[in-house]
Amino acid sequence: MNALANPLPDEAPALVDSRFTVPGMRCAGCIAKIERGLGEIDGVDAARVNFSAKRVAVRHVARVDDEALISALEHLGFEAQPVAANPLAEDDREAKRLFRALAVAGFGMMNIMLLSVSVWSGAGGVTRELFHLLSALIALPVVAYSGRPFFASAAMALRYRRTNMDVPISIGVLLATGMSFYEVLTGGEHAYFDGAVMLLFFLLAGRSLDAMMRNRTRAGIGALLSRMGKSAAIVQEDGSTQRIVAENLFPGMTMIVAAGEALAADGTVVSGKGALDNAMLTGESTPEAVAPGDTVHAGAIALEGPLTVEITATQGDTALAEIARLMDEAGQSRSRYVRIADRASRLYAPAVHTLAVLAFIGWMIAGAGWHQSLVIAIAVLIITCPCAMGLAVPAAQVVASGALIKKGLLVKDGTALERLAEVDIALFDKTGTLTLGEPRPDISHLDARAKSVALALAQASSHPLSRGLTASLRAEGVKPATLADISEIKGEGIVATWDNSSVALRRNEIGGPGMSTTLHVGGLAHPILFSDALRPDAKEAIDTLARMGVCSQVISGDRPGAVAKVVEELNLEGFAGVGPEEKLERLEALRSEGHFPLMVGDGLNDGPALAAAHASIAPGTASDISQQAADAVFIGERLAPVATAVSVARDTMRIVRQNFTFAIGYNVLAVPLALAGMVTPLIAAIAMSLSSLVVVANSLRLARSAK
Repeated sequence: MNALANPLPDEAPALVDSRFTVPGMRCAGCIAKIERGLGEIDGVDAARVNFSAKRVAVRHVARVDDEALISALEHLGFEAQPVAANPLAEDDREAKRLFRALAVAGFGMMNIMLLSVSVWSGAGGVTRELFHLLSALIALPVVAYSGRPFFASAAMALRYRRTNMDVPISIGVLLATGMSFYEVLTGGEHAYFDGAVMLLFFLLAGRSLDAMMRNRTRAGIGALLSRMGKSAAIVQEDGSTQRIVAENLFPGMTMIVAAGEALAADGTVVSGKGALDNAMLTGESTPEAVAPGDTVHAGAIALEGPLTVEITATQGDTALAEIARLMDEAGQSRSRYVRIADRASRLYAPAVHTLAVLAFIGWMIAGAGWHQSLVIAIAVLIITCPCAMGLAVPAAQVVASGALIKKGLLVKDGTALERLAEVDIALFDKTGTLTLGEPRPDISHLDARAKSVALALAQASSHPLSRGLTASLRAEGVKPATLADISEIKGEGIVATWDNSSVALRRNEIGGPGMSTTLHVGGLAHPILFSDALRPDAKEAIDTLARMGVCSQVISGDRPGAVAKVVEELNLEGFAGVGPEEKLERLEALRSEGHFPLMVGDGLNDGPALAAAHASIAPGTASDISQQAADAVFIGERLAPVATAVSVARDTMRIVRQNFTFAIGYNVLAVPLALAGMVTPLIAAIAMSLSSLVVVANSLRLARSAK
């Protein structure tokens, strides 16, 4: 969600973006507190929290530096650090700390429970006092170590006169431990070390699972980022080369990329020919031929070379960094369900503290004595922890986003899942969306021998028709023939020698409409026609959407003839020659009829429609404007991620509703029982912890939705 803050004056200086890691965020209430708090700072235009990545993105004027923003976050009760240059660098230190604390809490819980079972079985006198003392010796260091994540967060909040979810948790744990220690010193009958340690164990289990899910969500991109070039051989003024780390590269430098080397920056090929593995960016494993003038991206691996590349973008300006930013922007903005959780969590701390105080006072007035009244107040503090409510939305969104990433779809905005779940009609652009947007040949009439020669010729050229021919032949598993004296003649085609005879790919000898080339093998001419083919699973994806109740239409600016062919093949209703304004009018008309339209497009002229639609998706090959305007981006040649996104989004909202229902039901049942003195701190710890685990476990079912 965005917290739009103080309006800036008309002549405000340019805004800059800063990103911070805030590991102490625990729930939707923390999101609202951070965004609202930062938004109140003079010079901050907007603050957006990405709960899944534990990041905060702040847009502000330059005079507000990082130190001021970190200080502001500390006053809100959260520690923060600037995000490293690598925007998706995986910092798992917090996860390791949580796992260590969980292991210590688990060890302490098992041993204390063994002693407690003996006490519950009737051990009394000296034996009970001894077991209580042993429990204290185990529990005190365990609470001190495993409780640090909660105590530190609570102390930070209280230092600046704030409160957060960890404050009542810490109060409950410390009160239960302190009271139990008092029982040990005075030889009392009841000690609650088991409840305090079990509470810590289950809370840490929930937070460890949350950390695991976040790491899993970023694992795919993180693995690809690890392949990005860490340095480049830069050409010096005297013609020599010097290897420079990626952080010190700048646009305008010239780098030499050897075969087998990963590119460290975006650039344009100046000289040399070769092939790149662009699987990192496109998911397509087929090597892509490159030649002078072609654009290459950081992270691609040179399969052939060397290539001389002029750097055009480095570090945060590369295409790979843009994908990282798309990931980083996957927050919970504008979500109706998150707003509900925000309001609930905002009222939580004062409500819980008030309830605990009222329970203590009420039972004191009723004559229960300070000991029993304090036990009941502790149980109220523990059992009312809204962990389940806070996790209801983020846990489901994190798991769903991770599942969709594996299917080739990056969700830019967490609320996109909410809107995608509601769509009931899909509008598709034609070229580049339903079709591949690049020429693909009809090679059904070529025999194996001709295909082998055609591949050997085509892969030596960077011409768009050659690249399309190469991709189609490689998709069929064709192996290239061994050619000699291969050369490309500008304006004519590619010629070579094979088995002592001349072979060639020459352009457009058959004439007629459309794109074509001619393959010459052994004196025979094989005409090859090209067309902008449909995506291989376009029909299947459209049918899948129809089965989900989402009807599809084609809305394109292309000629009626071109659109009619696609419409007929996919059996859809179509509109041709539609401009950007007419697309907006079409969307508005659908909305007025009560529909929730999904727009899928790639061109510059689709940008307004993508921004105006109820939900929108763009292919990874779309223009920058279209990708920025869309809610999600899919990569690869298949259209299936569009249908998968709608399916997973509906499953996500179903899981969110289930989580909310469970969290509300839990509190409705548990709070009266605790106020009535029917719940001990141990039972309260088990009930609250299990409620969080139930929400997390229920959300994890979404991981199977995209399979």
